[in-house]
Amino acid sequence: MDFNVYDVALAKQFENASIKSMPLVAWDIYSQIFFQTNMLLLDVHSLHQIASKNQWKSMWDFKESLQEETVIVVTDAKLKIVFASKNIQKMNGYEVDEVIGKSPKMFQGAATDLQVSNEIRQAVLNKEPFEKNVINYCKDGSLYKCHIKGFPIFNHKGEVTNFIAFEKIAA
Repeated sequence: MDFNVYDVALAKQFENASIKSMPLVAWDIYSQIFFQTNMLLLDVHSLHQIASKNQWKSMWDFKESLQEETVIVVTDAKLKIVFASKNIQKMNGYEVDEVIGKSPKMFQGAATDLQVSNEIRQAVLNKEPFEKNVINYCKDGSLYKCHIKGFPIFNHKGEVTNFIAFEKIAA
């Protein structure tokens, strides 16, 4: 559809109108997109700061991952969360401040498959990447199936400084 036709028709309609203003809906849509873009850019900046501070050998395009509605969680070497992208709230209801300093185990519960948890734990201990689907819990107690791609992150000396997980709702 050619939106120029719409624009011309709308301009003609308002040309003779006594009220000449933009509908508030347009600003609402703009502000939502602006807010989402700002969140994305702040998350990307924070990830680059963590990478620089810990001397990561990074191979990921964080901006692209976050645009695909992927949640990114970074832990330190002791598996305490040091970063979570702001879109985590959309996935499971937790605000970023509620997860910082905690273990990713906070998302697990009775319905979480122990075998999958053990496989993830073993990969972490062996400092190996993993890709698993796991049943996690939202803040409100509801369940969601989460597809996780996890990677150890090594600094330039070959030491593990962090772990990073790219998470999405699994179908």
